Order: sequence, then structure tokens, then C-alpha cells
Amino acid sequence: MSPMLAILVYLAAIAIPIWLLYEFGGQSWYWHCLALAAGIGLGFLPIPPALQGPVFDLAFGFAFITLLIWGAGGIIFYHTQGHHHHHARHA
Repeated sequence: MSPMLAILVYLAAIAIPIWLLYEFGGQSWYWHCLALAAGIGLGFLPIPPALQGPVFDLAFGFAFITLLIWGAGGIIFYHTQGHHHHHARHA
């Protein structure tokens, strides 16, 4: 497998959740916590020997990075509606 493919897959795994957060904003905080927990859980799962290989590694890594970035990004940039309107009134 070419190293360029791995770079492209992992760049997509970083860019897609950032674009989703930018375009649509964060969802409810519990969805981001669930995504973060799922990403951390995936990181601790042992990979069965029958599935070990470059294609599975790329897919697993893509899911892991996407969930972590979307989950953490939504929590870090989470704004409540009341907080947002408060600043809009005083601007």
C-alpha cells in the first residue's frame, strides 16, 4: 500500500469532522461525549488476527481519528443557546 494513500485517508479523517463542526456547528453535548467515548473505546479494542492488514488498519484509524476529533471538537467549542444570544444582545 502506498504511503500517500495512508496520508490522504488520515488527512480526510481530520478534515471531515472539522468541516462538519464548522459547517453545521456542534450537536448536543452528549453526542460529542458519546463519539469521544466510542473513539477511546475503539483505541483499546484488540484487533483480531484475522482482520489485521493494511485496509483494516486504515479503516480503523479513520474511524478512530474521526470520532475523537468530532467528539472533542464539539465539546471544546460547545455553546449553549442562551450564551450565544447573550453575546448577540450586547454586541
